Amino acid sequence: MKAFVLRSYGPPEALALEDVKIPAPGDGEVLVKVRATSVQPYDWHMMRGQPYVARLMGGGPGLRRPKITVLGADLAGQVEAVGPGVVGLRPGDEVYAMPKQGGFAEYACVAVGELAPKPAGLSFEQAAAVPLAAGTALLALRDEGRLQAGQRVLVNGASGGVGTFAVQLAKAFGAEVTGVCGPRNTGLVRSLGADEVIDHTKEDFTRGGRRFDLFLDIAGSRPISAGLRVLTRGGTYVLVGGPGGRWVSPAGRMFRTLATNPFVPQRITLADVIRCTETRSNLLTLAGLIEEGRVRPVIDRCHPFHEIPTAIAYQEQGHAAGKVVVTV
Repeated sequence: MKAFVLRSYGPPEALALEDVKIPAPGDGEVLVKVRATSVQPYDWHMMRGQPYVARLMGGGPGLRRPKITVLGADLAGQVEAVGPGVVGLRPGDEVYAMPKQGGFAEYACVAVGELAPKPAGLSFEQAAAVPLAAGTALLALRDEGRLQAGQRVLVNGASGGVGTFAVQLAKAFGAEVTGVCGPRNTGLVRSLGADEVIDHTKEDFTRGGRRFDLFLDIAGSRPISAGLRVLTRGGTYVLVGGPGGRWVSPAGRMFRTLATNPFVPQRITLADVIRCTETRSNLLTLAGLIEEGRVRPVIDRCHPFHEIPTAIAYQEQGHAAGKVVVTV
């Protein structure tokens, strides 16, 4: 099979299209014929091994060379074969998944706990846009944010992959939503259901005087003190990401923000979908919301498989509205 393989850290050109052996599913795994995947910050952080401090952490990309040689944490496709102990799945079943690796290939082995039936009515490309981004938004709002109907939610970075899902999920959960984005995406964010949209080039949302019960900070574009200023006294600040850097960011910013938690009345927490153990349950929840018409994936552009390095380079610029997907 063909796969993009990462032998050493570097730019998108470090990904080499190679012929590799089709993997065999182990206990509790299925072999999936990948029909579509997507690219996101997780992929290029692992590709570049940045921030460098992450290489020292457990679960990081690896100190000197990549631990994961075939990236791709989103995929949609068809079951090709099932491994020992797998029940309820058979060849031909259409699934979507959030494995920690393997999506940038024609076939991938996926644990049954990392996949679910593909949402009815979605193409493979649309389904591949969902798992990590929508899973992050779900974790941030429902689990870490403890969102309740009627609360006021501020989403900073509302037009990106996670943000477009966050706006829709918050509305589905009965919240009043304000989205922050750039001028070219205000219409998109409003079309997703946002009650108010703030153009960050025209207004500093941290000085508007409004207070929110939940602040979902995806863009990380304001200082911690400014972010806390938009919250009610008992509000919750959920960190998702922020501008990347070679050495510490965005990890350093997250650590500093979390360290502030004991000294402020608001609650500060982090949404880490990669370490979440409820992937299948979350995918089933998202599929239900999608099939009910309450959530839809937003796709900025779609690339053919051989253009995965190009797709990553584009996504790395940080200007995509919604997701960048790849047809395999």
